[in-house]
Amino acid sequence: MHLNADNPFPGRLLQARQMRGLSLRELAVKTGDAVSYAALSKYEHGRMAPSSTVLLALADALGQSSDFFFRPFRLQMTEVRFRKKSRMGVTVEKAFLEQARNHFERYREIEELVGDTRTYHAPFPQSVVKSSEDAEKLAVRLREKWKLGTDPLPNIQQLLEDQGIKVFELPTEDRQFDGLKAETETGPVVVLASWLNGNLPRKRMTEVHELAHIVLPFAEGTTEADEEKLCARFAGALLLPEESFRAAFGAHRQHLGVGELVGMKQTFGASIMAIMKRAEQLGMITSAVFERFCIFANQHHWRTNGEPGDSSYSQPEGCGRFRQLVLRAVAEEIVSSSMGASLLGVDLHSLRKELREVIG
Repeated sequence: MHLNADNPFPGRLLQARQMRGLSLRELAVKTGDAVSYAALSKYEHGRMAPSSTVLLALADALGQSSDFFFRPFRLQMTEVRFRKKSRMGVTVEKAFLEQARNHFERYREIEELVGDTRTYHAPFPQSVVKSSEDAEKLAVRLREKWKLGTDPLPNIQQLLEDQGIKVFELPTEDRQFDGLKAETETGPVVVLASWLNGNLPRKRMTEVHELAHIVLPFAEGTTEADEEKLCARFAGALLLPEESFRAAFGAHRQHLGVGELVGMKQTFGASIMAIMKRAEQLGMITSAVFERFCIFANQHHWRTNGEPGDSSYSQPEGCGRFRQLVLRAVAEEIVSSSMGASLLGVDLHSLRKELREVIG
C-alpha cells in the first residue's frame, strides 16, 4: 500500500475498502451510486479529493467515522505469516490484515496516551534452531527464562501480552483462518480468529504456534515447511512440558481410553491429537500405536467434526489489555468517552454503562 504522510486519505480509503472486502465497483454500489467507480479510483490514487458530501457517503458505506480517513499512518505490518487453509482467498486475507493493522495502530495510540508500553525482548538472541531437539531445548529454556515452571500454562494470551507481544482477536467465523503473526514498529503481534473461542485447546495451540514463529531464531536457508515442523515441535513442548506430561501420561502405553485422554485434555488445554503426538515424540508410545490412533480418529471424523471434550476445557484464555487501557484512559479522562467508544468499536451508551461506577 502506498502511503503519503501529508495526505493519508487515499491510503485510508483503500484500507477501509479492503477491510470490508469490497472492490471499487462494489463500493460504488454500496454508496447508492453517490460516488462513481471512476471517482473512487481517482480518490485512491490521490488524483482527486472528495467533497464533504462524498466523504460522508464513503464513511457511511464503509462503517467508519469521517476522522478515520485523515488519521496519519503510524504502523506497518511486515514478516506476516498466516496460519490458514489454502482455500482462503486473497481478498479475505487483505481484509484480515487491514483490520489487524487498524487495531494495532489504535493499540499503539492508547499505550502512548496512557503512558504504559511494554517492550518485547527476544529470548534467544545468540541461538539458532536447526533440529527438533533444538526446538525442544528452547521450549524448556523459554519456560525457565519467563519463569513459567513445569505446570500447564493457565492463560497463554495473557502471557503473550505480558511479554510485549500484542494480541488481537479478529471477529470472524471463517474456519479457513486460525491466526497470524507479524512484526511491527512496536514489536511482534499475533492475530487470532474469534471462532477459536469455541475450541480453546485449538486456540491455545494456535497461540503457542504463533509464539514459536516469533521467538525461534531459524538458521539461514530454513525452508517454510521445516519452519512449520520446528514450530510445531516447540509448541508441543511448551504446551505439554515433558516432566508434567510424563507424570500424567505414564510410560510405554499400548492402550488408552478416550475418557482418559479427555481428562488430560482438561488438564493441559491441548487437543487429544497434540497429546498423542507428544507421547510419540517422547517415546511414550510407539509409532504403530500413534498410527492406530490416527486411523481411529479418522474413522470417527475427529478432524472434521471435532474431538471428544472440545468444550470441556474452560479455563480463562484471554487478556483484553487493549480494552483495559482504553477503559483506564476514559476513567482517568485522558480521552473522551466518545473516543473511547470509537477505539473499542462500541456505542457510547454501552461504554458509559460500563463506566458508571468509577472509584475515586
